[in-house]
Amino acid sequence: MHLLDAWTSLGPADLLRLLGIPAAILAAALLPGRIVARLAALVVAVACATLAELAAPWYVRAGWPVLFALVAWRAGAPDAPAAARPARRAAIETILLGLTLGLALVLLLLVAASRQELTAADARLTSLGVLVLGFGLLHLMLRRHARRAMFAFAALGLGLEMLGSAARSVDVLHAGAPAGAALGATLVALAITLRVSGSRERFAGSPFVSDAQELHD
Repeated sequence: MHLLDAWTSLGPADLLRLLGIPAAILAAALLPGRIVARLAALVVAVACATLAELAAPWYVRAGWPVLFALVAWRAGAPDAPAAARPARRAAIETILLGLTLGLALVLLLLVAASRQELTAADARLTSLGVLVLGFGLLHLMLRRHARRAMFAFAALGLGLEMLGSAARSVDVLHAGAPAGAALGATLVALAITLRVSGSRERFAGSPFVSDAQELHD
């Protein structure tokens, strides 16, 4: 109830501003197509520009909107005309497995977050980070497209940034990761993903993969 009260105490504008981030990531995870991926990344970029709740330096807070704008540019790029599409049966199996595992993980993490003794602001940021992290993982499992996995890794990084920010607010010993660590790691992950997707399109003829575990090919 403490977690629910932390969210219901907000006005509609703040609810839309904060919950628009996981909603856009979830939409990109459930709906196919580069246009959806591009629009969702742009929505997250705009929402991140107003995310004053992050306990991080200004350049870290400014880095996330720029990063998602780059994701919108690259992840929303059209595929090669001859790109192969995955088999329908395999896609259904991946969706069912991904939804089951992804939603179960999100629910488990939310229950864990609700049991913590946090201030209302920290409770909101922690639960928001859990949603963003979980939906990013869900995107990685459902959308079998190597280049659009950039969106998933960006969401995972943003979720870690939110969780790290909530942890830093109560870290009196300053023993945790420094601000900007998640942003830096996400940039590295996106560079690797872009390189892998480019190689896959060049040598395999398609950016699609049979499942998320083949992203290392």
